[in-house]
Amino acid sequence: MLDLTAIDDLRAITEEADHWRFGALVTWSDLVQAKLPACFEGYKKAAREVGGPQIQNAGTLAGNLCNASPAADGTPNLIALDASVELSTRNASRKLLVGEFVVGNRRTTRASDEIVTAILVPKPRGRARSTFIKLGSRRYLVISIVMVAAVIEESEGRVDAARIAVGSCSAVPQRLDGLESALIEASTRDLWSIVCPEHFSKLAPIDDVRGAATYRNEAALELTKRALAEFA
Repeated sequence: MLDLTAIDDLRAITEEADHWRFGALVTWSDLVQAKLPACFEGYKKAAREVGGPQIQNAGTLAGNLCNASPAADGTPNLIALDASVELSTRNASRKLLVGEFVVGNRRTTRASDEIVTAILVPKPRGRARSTFIKLGSRRYLVISIVMVAAVIEESEGRVDAARIAVGSCSAVPQRLDGLESALIEASTRDLWSIVCPEHFSKLAPIDDVRGAATYRNEAALELTKRALAEFA
């Protein structure tokens, strides 16, 4: 057992020239209270819905990521933010995109001699906004049935780039590549109307006690429409 909680530098949120750095000990409460641009609003929404206040005060962003649950609320947001994970050993460090780090249910590519030391989020090229919607059987202290994280970069009311990730509908969160491409240059006023069932073909939901696979597919489509409608 190795306790890292006395390493103050790992609890810092810092802004660098081209990215933000979230130390491995940054908690959900730290994220909510931090002064960050609009591209982090979706991640903050997730932070407010992770467990209750006690869990938010103790649980860390990196811990949620390393747990690698298909229903981890933070992971779709980090994928939509194009974030990377910094992995360190005694002698070296490496960076991996979050989508390459989490590879299955409770599975990551972390080696046995590595620890996650930071999460790195690149700065967007222009104005960026984000959102997050979580569906559960109640409002708090609940495992997600479906969740959607979306980030758009925009100029003059039109989309320059879009990243949308759906969680709890596959072993790992899935980017909706086809929908992202369809949103380019579209007006932010009616992005929701572009969404169609074909955009969700990559999802592989399961039947479990929280919901049927068919229900999850339908909910993913509806939540994605609602998320994009928030950008109007």
